[in-house]
Amino acid sequence: MTTFFKLIHILSLLTGRKKTRLGVPSGVLIVSVGGLGDTILFSLVLPRFMQLAEKNEQISILVRKPSQKIAFLFPVGIDVISVDFKLLKENFRYYQGITKKLFDGNFRLVVSTDYLRHPKLDEALIKESAPLEARAMEPRPWKKYNRRLWNNRRIYSKLFDSGAIVQDKISRWTSFANWLLNESKPPPIVRFPAINFRKDCKCSKDICLIHPFSAIKEKQSPVSLYVDLIPLLPRGTEIRLTGTPDDLFLNPEYGVLLQHDSISFDNSSFEVLAPVIKKARLVISVDTALMHLAAGLGAPTLCLASAAYVNEITPYAPESAPANVRFIYHDMPCRSCLGSCIHPTENNMYPCVARISNQKVQAAVRELLTIKFKKDERLE
Repeated sequence: MTTFFKLIHILSLLTGRKKTRLGVPSGVLIVSVGGLGDTILFSLVLPRFMQLAEKNEQISILVRKPSQKIAFLFPVGIDVISVDFKLLKENFRYYQGITKKLFDGNFRLVVSTDYLRHPKLDEALIKESAPLEARAMEPRPWKKYNRRLWNNRRIYSKLFDSGAIVQDKISRWTSFANWLLNESKPPPIVRFPAINFRKDCKCSKDICLIHPFSAIKEKQSPVSLYVDLIPLLPRGTEIRLTGTPDDLFLNPEYGVLLQHDSISFDNSSFEVLAPVIKKARLVISVDTALMHLAAGLGAPTLCLASAAYVNEITPYAPESAPANVRFIYHDMPCRSCLGSCIHPTENNMYPCVARISNQKVQAAVRELLTIKFKKDERLE
């Protein structure tokens, strides 16, 4: 146990509240603390888990702070609780405030939808919430924390064996929801229901978005790949390079794209960018949250992926894959490593990224620019 968590334990004992609450436990707390891309995909399955609520019960969802920015994808009426995990680990007052809020929620049911769980973070929050009942999947093995994960099994009244370690995430969530609800429904297609955007898009019909940035630099394709794609776009296309100011600062080589008169930089939030994405002629992105958003909004989407998450995230499982998305990655025997690459980098990229064929990328761009989607294959 780290010094910080030892301190938390001692302070909790000294300042701890009495484990008594007035009123009958009520409400459902759904815990989904994966990354931003995971949360975007989970929003497709969220309505299934909301069915666990009884009549007139409040439904809450606990997410990481960055996921607050895509709350517009959640059903209306759901209470969003966002947690800054960095502060949770470093600031006792913050930890105390969050855990008090969860305890005072007096939830009847807490459901952890995360296969990968941290015994000192999300599981600690579930324990501190002290619900009448808690349910979860058997956790993904984690050598560093296996003993603690095993000890934390006592937090839950029911645990679901979701199957193989490497498995499509949407399918895993669906299986879990089926188990909880005693149903047998198929996974949803990656397509969001109708969204009432706060601000409509007044952009050009022929607009292309390029998102080359990843939090893991080794997953980024070289800028030369994108330079070669520009001539393939129809004349007059408005091109926007999307990302944050930090993305450009940390990856100055991509600034060469902004030397083109037709290319501008757009650092809008996802909520502002979403209606633009929906009307885009084409979205080209690395395997990141924006790609999942574009795929679900129905935009013709090309994902330049690594092989690390094959059979888990990208490509989507056939039963969930919409017609408007194409995935390109270089297959390798070590596929599905889940980010634990065993090979040295090639030109500062993972080998499965460095070896992506420019010809295949260009062919996919040509196809997505010419393909005609049926109305039921894209959101209107």
